[in-house]
Amino acid sequence: MTSQFRTLDQADVTHKRVLLRVDLNLPMDGARITDATRIERIAPTIHELVKRGARVILLAHFGRPKNGPDEENSLKAIAAALPEHLGVPVAFAKDCIGAPAEEAIAKLKDGDVLLLENTRFHKGEEKNDHDFAAALAKLGDLYVNDAFSAAHRAHASTEGLAHLLPAFAGRGMQAELDALTLALDAPKRPVAAIVGGAKVSTKLELLGNLSKKVDFLIIGGGMANTFLAAQGKHVGKSLCEHDLLDTAREMIALAKAANCEIVLPTDAVAAKDFKAHAASRVVSVDDVAADDMILDMGPRSTDAVVAILKTCKTLVWNGPFGAFELQPFDAGTNAVAQAAANLTRAGALVTVAGGGDTVSALNQAGAADGFTYISTAGGAFLEWLEGKVLPGVEALRVKSS
Repeated sequence: MTSQFRTLDQADVTHKRVLLRVDLNLPMDGARITDATRIERIAPTIHELVKRGARVILLAHFGRPKNGPDEENSLKAIAAALPEHLGVPVAFAKDCIGAPAEEAIAKLKDGDVLLLENTRFHKGEEKNDHDFAAALAKLGDLYVNDAFSAAHRAHASTEGLAHLLPAFAGRGMQAELDALTLALDAPKRPVAAIVGGAKVSTKLELLGNLSKKVDFLIIGGGMANTFLAAQGKHVGKSLCEHDLLDTAREMIALAKAANCEIVLPTDAVAAKDFKAHAASRVVSVDDVAADDMILDMGPRSTDAVVAILKTCKTLVWNGPFGAFELQPFDAGTNAVAQAAANLTRAGALVTVAGGGDTVSALNQAGAADGFTYISTAGGAFLEWLEGKVLPGVEALRVKSS
């Protein structure tokens, strides 16, 4: 990866004003940060810049303000909470451009950290307006992007700035790109992908791209029901997109043509009610009753998936196998997650996972710390898996002469 993108290894930051784009769109309970994962991801870059004598100027968005500045979407509360999480003082400027920003930056000494106010308080941010990007660029000597989770958006602070200043990937961005390159661009084979979740319709591009890149495409969750129905199985009252059966059949044919094996459940855990601890039974996918709901894959299917993973060298995971938030319908997801983590710890498998439900499911299974890399990037992670170009990433790519 390091040869494809400019990183901090190539940046001279000492005595320089470094505009560092980070993702501080954090869940808050009043003035308290309830999940500091994204701060943990940017901390190595901030600490390195501080140690190397840079003047660190943080750029970030928060929420979706509609009409300019408002108290609800201010970064002020996050600025007050950051020192506790980062272990360094953090100053705050009440705007991200103009006199308030310039005056705050003028006070910085080498190793100081300053957070500027929400970039989305200016309409030019989301429009990727050149004048707004230029007003930001005026504040720094170089630009570092450490917000992979916002890299799928062509905004002024995520993409425009990279064309106006020397631009580099931060350590978090670098780690994400290394992991994704390892998983999909240059993976050790065989490669398996697990794609779960509720609906095929939200993951058509993802399935299409992965079927061209992986050896096994393991489909779980509600979307597996659509594929089962496309094969003529009765899925009862299960979540199923009956209008996409032709699409599912086309995907099976395309995967076959690409030498990708689509793996579907052969047995299921079915219940009459969608609730925790509902009475359930294991059935063959050929024997689902009209009033049954498929809420997890069965033990035979779970064993088959684990057996496939034991033959693979790389796994990409997005989406759970069943209604993992309800017991006992978390069993399939938990068992596969724990098996993947154990294979990773043994050095037999490279595992890269991402997506909100996926992260929650792996944490719940106690398997997250066993994975090679877990992305917290959400939309950007999905778009990468879909094969899309991410503007914030492309802007950091080394251009071949």
